[in-house]
Amino acid sequence: MPDFSELSDFLRSRRAALTPEEIGLPQFAERRRVPGLRREEVALAAGLSVTHYTRLEQGRTVQVSDAVLDAIARTLRLTPDEYSHLMDLARPETATSRRAQPPRAACADHGVRQLIDTFADTPALVLDRHNDILAWNAMGHLLLAMHLDFDAPEHPSRRPNLTRMLFLDERTRDLYPQWHEEAQLAVASLRLVAGRYPQDKQLAELVGELILNSEEFAQRWARHPVRTCVAGTKEMLHPLAGAMELSFQSLLVPGAAGQRMIAYTARVGTESEAALRLLSSTLRVPEAGIGTPVR
Repeated sequence: MPDFSELSDFLRSRRAALTPEEIGLPQFAERRRVPGLRREEVALAAGLSVTHYTRLEQGRTVQVSDAVLDAIARTLRLTPDEYSHLMDLARPETATSRRAQPPRAACADHGVRQLIDTFADTPALVLDRHNDILAWNAMGHLLLAMHLDFDAPEHPSRRPNLTRMLFLDERTRDLYPQWHEEAQLAVASLRLVAGRYPQDKQLAELVGELILNSEEFAQRWARHPVRTCVAGTKEMLHPLAGAMELSFQSLLVPGAAGQRMIAYTARVGTESEAALRLLSSTLRVPEAGIGTPVR
């Protein structure tokens, strides 16, 4: 029988974040022992029996219809990402079967690696679904981790991981002035992946490591945030180039076992574009001591 503890945690976290008024139920004057909605209130608003909803939240219901999940999603005001996550958690065997488990990628796809190397002035990197860095171009290395060896992604035993770096590497933490927002988004994205791949041992090991070594990660993980992030902006404070606001875009690499490419750009004519140009110029000055090879 599948382990539904993640589903239980997710449903409890979402009903704890709502009040009766928010879902159209009256608020009475009695003292509430816990914040948020009670199970019976969720059941009432969703048109379910209390027993049925309780069994679902406790992981004692194996088969759940689309209609029931839809009703719960509407009641708990789930976002599209959260609804997708709910479906994955409620049907883990379906999530596993429709998303085959590829072996761990030993390296980045050759074609996309060649592609990012042509982005001479644009930071770019290739990630797997665990956020392991499989490859980066010279600018990507310089922007995100110039304190690490350029060839680190080539060696699985010391391959950098963006989420691990964000929580356990002080230099990476210093790179983000809005670190708490960045951390929240990183955990929310990882939660979504964990729901899609419930049998991924490597992912489970990463989460376990972060829970043990970062109280900030553990607290955020327990709140069960869920959000996908394929594009947006990031504020950075780089030790060489200073403050920057960069746009990023994530693109899946077709047929490459869940790999994705991320590129960072700045708006034309902005100080951030000038900062990227400054950063790029250091690649052409050997005496700068950066030690980043240009391929």
